[in-house]
Amino acid sequence: MAEPAPLATPTDLNRNDTRSVADALNSALADCYALYLKTKNFHWHVSGPHFRDYHLLLDDQATQILAVTDAIAERVRKTGNLTLRSIGDIARRQTIADNDAEFVDPHAMLSELRDDNLKLVESFRVVKDAADSAKDNATSGIVDDWTDEAEERAWFLFEASRRG
Repeated sequence: MAEPAPLATPTDLNRNDTRSVADALNSALADCYALYLKTKNFHWHVSGPHFRDYHLLLDDQATQILAVTDAIAERVRKTGNLTLRSIGDIARRQTIADNDAEFVDPHAMLSELRDDNLKLVESFRVVKDAADSAKDNATSGIVDDWTDEAEERAWFLFEASRRG
C-alpha cells in the first residue's frame, strides 16, 4: 500500500468536492487578508474630528478580521486541502482591491470598508454554497458566523459614516 502524501489529512468528505470548498475558502481567506491590511491602513491614517472613534472602530474590526483567518485556513486543512502560502498567493486570489492612496477622507474610508465587508459576505456565500454541495456541514455551519460578523462590520461602518 502506498504511503499517503505528507499533507493528506484524513477526511470522509469526497476529495473532488472538497477542492471546490477549499478554493472558495482560499479566495475568502485572501479577501480577509486584503481587508485586514486595508482596515489597519485606514486605522493608522484616519484623521479628523472623529479620529478617536474611527481609530478604535477600525482597530476592533481589524482584530476581528484577523481572528477569522486562522479558522478559515485550518478549515481548508481539515478537509485535506492546502491553503495560502504567501503574499503573492493572496494577491493572485483576492477580489478586494487595495488602496494605496496617500490620503483618504475618513468618510470615504468608512464607505470603502463597508463595501469591502459586503464583498466579503459575497465570498462567504460562495463558500456556503460549495460547502452545502459537498455535504461539508462543519464549513457550512461556521461560515454563517463569519458572514454575520462581516455583516455587522458593514452595518457599523454604514452607521458611523452617516452624515447629519
